[in-house]
Amino acid sequence: MAEHSTPHFHNQPGVPVVRVGAKEFMCIGALPPFDHPHIFIDMGADSEAVCPYCSTLYKFDAALHGHADPAACELKPDQAAA
Repeated sequence: MAEHSTPHFHNQPGVPVVRVGAKEFMCIGALPPFDHPHIFIDMGADSEAVCPYCSTLYKFDAALHGHADPAACELKPDQAAA
């Protein structure tokens, strides 16, 4: 499977805030098979956004360069097929 060109994040660990290094990304909620519809989120000029499906609060952190903190919230290609 090819890597995602748009970062995909989830909140499987159930943390209150997921810091992300991208303002445009996909939220999948939890890891498959417990994911919700994969929704595109664009923060625009804002520095945070809430997923309308799972209510995960995402906060932008440019220092993460497209990754997530906690790192466990970043969807890896091998997890997408689970």
